[in-house]
Amino acid sequence: MPGGVQTNAKAPGIWGGEPPPGFASRASGGRVWDLDGNEWIDFPMALGSVLLGHAEPAVTEAIRRQLCDGISFTLMHPLEVTVAERIAAMCPGVDTVRFTKSGSEATTAAVRLARARTGRDKLVVCGYHGWHDWCAGAQGPQPGVPEIVGRLAVPVPYGDLAVLERLLAAQDVAAVVVDPIATGRPSVNFLHGVVDLCKRAGTVSIFDEVIAGFRIALGGAREKYGVMPDVSCYGKALGNGMPIAAVAGSRAIMGEYLRTAVSGTYAGETLSLAAANVVLDHLEGGTVLTAIAGLGADLKRGLADVVARYGLTARISVRGEDCRPTVIFSEERDKAIFQRSMVERRILFNGTFNLCARHTEADITAAVDAVERASRILAGQEISDG
Repeated sequence: MPGGVQTNAKAPGIWGGEPPPGFASRASGGRVWDLDGNEWIDFPMALGSVLLGHAEPAVTEAIRRQLCDGISFTLMHPLEVTVAERIAAMCPGVDTVRFTKSGSEATTAAVRLARARTGRDKLVVCGYHGWHDWCAGAQGPQPGVPEIVGRLAVPVPYGDLAVLERLLAAQDVAAVVVDPIATGRPSVNFLHGVVDLCKRAGTVSIFDEVIAGFRIALGGAREKYGVMPDVSCYGKALGNGMPIAAVAGSRAIMGEYLRTAVSGTYAGETLSLAAANVVLDHLEGGTVLTAIAGLGADLKRGLADVVARYGLTARISVRGEDCRPTVIFSEERDKAIFQRSMVERRILFNGTFNLCARHTEADITAAVDAVERASRILAGQEISDG
């Protein structure tokens, strides 16, 4: 395997020189066990793709039942309709839904629809939207990405409506693609401004909610922030670890699926749809997401208090929505010390706490204790053994 991994975000180097074990043997709830049988608290939660908890019994049972009936079919399966209807009902302004297998596929499909709708080629991007050429090229020259493709996408700083307005003035931009929580807790005025400017310019507004969707609120950013883009892209939490994503939006834009080639053999694969159906069952009523946000609020307060107490606020900040606290470091060395302190307590931590329904107050306490020790080291009150 090039680099020794299948997914770059799981490479040993991300753990700041103090890696946890490279392999997991099993996982349950908010825990993972390594090949030696050691138990770890899991905060990355499979890069944010597990919301209810690892091996959630109801999800496992739904997958098992569907497995006995088949996985992929020559004909459509009713689950395709059921889950699509539920997403449309939960997410304000969504009329129609099409499924893919990854967030990168979903955002790429949305861009294809926007270009078909507008007849334009140029894009404005804000945040990370996957590994495909159209967005990778916006980050600068990259091997394997044609230079001409890179010139079609322009990055815009999050929150800068003045720059966005200038870019849209020529009315030659097909779509603006924004991760609504790219910087943690967003500027709602910015999100509304993006949609309003796009409407004026005849540009398609796309929210990359692959991380935000079904995590920050049942209806994602549309519900949480009261703003409705033309298209939203969902993924990660929707499948509780199963490979599923969705493109969802207005009937006008989504109608471009009938004119342009966006399709895949496994889009209607039923095991992932069965998992998604159970996830939506659990999220209805709001109690699961409320509980997760409550834990996250406790964690954010605890982390922020420790960082402030040791005078580290100029170097370390705690941001993000309550359901997904993120620690931002101005120096990589500081992050490495935080990670080392976590590893010593058998906690997996990569900067973001993707809290799940099975995490506990004890897990929150363990994380804050680890940060306390790291902060003492950074403040010169304790000597690191690393």
